[in-house]
Amino acid sequence: MTFEHILFSIEDGVALLSLNRPQQLNSFNTQMHMEVREAIKQVRQSAEARVLLLTAEGRGFCAGHDLSDRNVAPGAAMPDLGESIDQFYNPLVRALRDLPMPVVCAVNGVAAGAGANIPLACDLVLAARSASFIQAFCKIGLVPDSGGTWLLPRLVGMARAKALALLGERLSAEQAERWGMIHRVVDDADLRDEALTLARHLATQPTYGLALIKRSLNASFDNSFDQQLELERDLQRLAGRSDDYREGVSAFMNKRTPAFEGH
Repeated sequence: MTFEHILFSIEDGVALLSLNRPQQLNSFNTQMHMEVREAIKQVRQSAEARVLLLTAEGRGFCAGHDLSDRNVAPGAAMPDLGESIDQFYNPLVRALRDLPMPVVCAVNGVAAGAGANIPLACDLVLAARSASFIQAFCKIGLVPDSGGTWLLPRLVGMARAKALALLGERLSAEQAERWGMIHRVVDDADLRDEALTLARHLATQPTYGLALIKRSLNASFDNSFDQQLELERDLQRLAGRSDDYREGVSAFMNKRTPAFEGH
């Protein structure tokens, strides 16, 4: 597939996927969805990719869905927005959440609608100091999607989640950091470099084990304590049989820097 609306590359273990419709504030249309899906498929199949870095070009991260795709003229048939969610948004956030490697997201500028919730499905979110998050759905009579109604209450609490969803007010990056919604705020000029530095560091780590950590933490929301203990046992069994574990112990015992390979 030829990419028109994203930039995609894999280098030094880092898969860099950047949304690239800056004139439309990187709002999604069908073609961009298909390109992002193909890029994530290539990341899964790549023997080189060990970390995914998701970001965007221009002055905004993502303004959600391109409403020109869904313009409802008077007298026209109403769209089935559930079909769009089934085909595109749910598979996207599931793919990010389930990707067996760390996913770093760098939010540059406004993140609105689905664009505010897609980063929350990632593992480590950095945001430019000027960035903001807006649950804009209520302003056009819609419901937060892309996992927003599940992720927000767990990240910021129910009271704050309801305020964000019902009022649609702008949440600054610094407030999002204070509320525990994102990992860290950085100066605008440093965002891409900071995100790449973080992604490159993760790419040198035992990423098979990191994928198991991600899997265990994601499962903890729905497991009982006893179920989580059993999952930790099962995943630790897998981790203990990995080449990375063998290398990590060997490097520690021999006081050298480990050379992890991600399996």
